[in-house]
Amino acid sequence: MTKGGMESVEVFTSEGKGRGLKAQKEFLPGDVIFAEPAYAAVVFDSLTHVICHTCFKRQERLHRCGQCKFAYYCDRTCQRAAWLNHKNECSAIKKHGKAPTENIRLAARIMWKIEREGSGLAEGCLVSIDDLQNHVDSFGEEEKKELRADVESFLEFWPPQSQQFGMQYISHIFGVISCNGFTLSDQRGLQAVGVGIFPNLCQANHDCWPNCTVIFNNGNHEAVRSMFHTQMRIELRALSKISPGDELTVSYVDFLNVSEERRKQLKKQYYFDCACEHCKKQIKDDLMLAVKEGESKPSAETVKEVIQFSKDTLEKINKARMEGLYHEVVKMCRECLKKQEPVLGDTNIYLLRILSIASEVLSYLQMFEEAADYAKRMVDGYLKIYHPNNAQLGMAVMRAGVTHWHAGLIEAGHGLICKAYAILLITHGPSHPITKDLEVMRVQTEMELRMFQQNEFMYYKMREAALKNQKIQVMPEPSNETSPSLFHKKE
Repeated sequence: MTKGGMESVEVFTSEGKGRGLKAQKEFLPGDVIFAEPAYAAVVFDSLTHVICHTCFKRQERLHRCGQCKFAYYCDRTCQRAAWLNHKNECSAIKKHGKAPTENIRLAARIMWKIEREGSGLAEGCLVSIDDLQNHVDSFGEEEKKELRADVESFLEFWPPQSQQFGMQYISHIFGVISCNGFTLSDQRGLQAVGVGIFPNLCQANHDCWPNCTVIFNNGNHEAVRSMFHTQMRIELRALSKISPGDELTVSYVDFLNVSEERRKQLKKQYYFDCACEHCKKQIKDDLMLAVKEGESKPSAETVKEVIQFSKDTLEKINKARMEGLYHEVVKMCRECLKKQEPVLGDTNIYLLRILSIASEVLSYLQMFEEAADYAKRMVDGYLKIYHPNNAQLGMAVMRAGVTHWHAGLIEAGHGLICKAYAILLITHGPSHPITKDLEVMRVQTEMELRMFQQNEFMYYKMREAALKNQKIQVMPEPSNETSPSLFHKKE
C-alpha cells in the first residue's frame, strides 16, 4: 500500500461544483491517497468524560485535567500532546466557570490556532481556513437563528486578552463548522464521538458512487518509544483504480436511499444539487424499491400500504430503542416482516432496514439463531446494492459474521468474516484496530472450522463446554444512531 502525501493530489476547479481534488498519479484499491491531521477537533458534549480529548478513543479510566476539570485523557502522553491546543481553552473554561458547547469549543480552538499561526496556508494544507466555504448566505431562518446564538455564546466565552475577531469572521468560522465539520468515531468505528475540521478533505467533492473513502484513524500512542507514535488523522483511501487526472470523490451520505431521497438530503445539508451518474440515471433505485415478482405480484395499492406501514413502524421502533425496550422492538420487527415478506423484494430498503434492526437487537438479546437468519438476508441484499468496497457494507458483513459465529454456524460465520476482512483491508487498511480485531476473529473461526470439519460432534461438545466456562461475549448495546455519517450536521 502506498502512503500518499499532499504532492499526489492537486486542487482544481471542477465544472459546476467549484473546487475539487484531482489525482496526480495512479492509485490502486486500498492505497492511502493522503493522510491529514485535524486542524482542530473536539469531543461531543455528551461524551466529554468517557472519550480521550486527544486521540478520541473510548477508555474505561481517563485522567482528568487538574486545572479545568473538564478535559480527559488516556494518559500523560495524550495530555502532553494536547497541551498546545488545550492551554488557552483550559484557562478560558476556568474563567467562564463551565465549558461551552462543542460548536463554541471548536470555533475557539480554530481561532486560537489562527492567533498562533495566522489564517494563511497552514503547513501541509492545500487551502486556508479563510478560503473554506461557509454557505452562510444559503442558511434558512432557523439556521440563522442558531448562528446568532452561537456567535453570542462565543463572544461570552472568548477571553478579552485573546486576539479579537469581527462578527463577520466569527460567522464565517461557524459556517465552516456547519458545512465542513467531519464526524470522528471511536477506535471501533461504531460510535460518532466528536467533530473536527480537515481543510484538505473539505476539497473532495461528493459522488453517490465514489472512488475514495474517508476513514478516521485514532492514531497510536501505546509504543514505548515516542518515535513509533502516530497521530490522530483521517485517511483518504482509494476504493477502485484511479488514473492520473481523475477527480477524487467521496460520498457525504449513505448510499442506501433512493436517488430522490439522497438528493433531498444533500440539498438540505450541503446546499447543492447532486448530478452524479447514479442520481441522474437513478441507478439501483429499482432494486431499492423492488417488489415481489411473478404470479403473486402485489397491487400498487398493497405496496403503498406496506411501505407506509414500514415507515410508521420504523418511527415506533426508534422511540422504543431510545427507551431501551428491546423486546418490544423485536416484536415490532417480526410483525413488520410478516407484512413485508409477501409484498417487498429481497433488496427493498424498507425490508433491509427492518432486517438490520432485528438482527442487531436480537444479537444483543443473545437470540443468535434468529438474528443470524435476518443478518444473512440483510447482507445478501446489501451485496446487490452497495459498491463492493463500501466501508458500511464491510462493517455490516462483519456484524453478520460475528452473529453467525455466536449462533454456532461456524461455516457461514467464517465465510462472512473472511468477506468482511477483504473489504476492510481496502477501506480501513491492515493496521486499523477494526481490521486487527477482524484478523483475530478470522484466525479463531478458521481454527474452529477445521475442528468442526474433522469431528462435528466433538466440536459442539467443546463449544458447549467453553461457553459454560466463560461468560458469553455480550454484543454491544444497539445504538440509536445509524452508522456515523461523513460530515457532522446538527439535526
